[in-house]
Amino acid sequence: MASAAITLSGDGQIEIPKEIGDALHWQAGMQLVLVSKPDGVTISTVQKPTRRRFADLIGLLKHEGPALSDEALCAAVDLNEDQEWRRVNQGDHA
Repeated sequence: MASAAITLSGDGQIEIPKEIGDALHWQAGMQLVLVSKPDGVTISTVQKPTRRRFADLIGLLKHEGPALSDEALCAAVDLNEDQEWRRVNQGDHA
């Protein structure tokens, strides 16, 4: 992580040193967020919305073979919940 000393201009502006901007892949015109804190400030990039809808994600993860039932998908979670309940309530602290 790089650091650099900078000077606040009379207009209240700062200039991000090129080596830090390059390391963060910041480009001229990028929007940044400046957050004040008791001990200074934090600067980060504005997160752009992905413009994706939930429907766009359908089919993103591929599964080969027949479709799994809801019961099959939940079996591992149910098993883990049962094991955790037994561990906590029956003194199995392994």
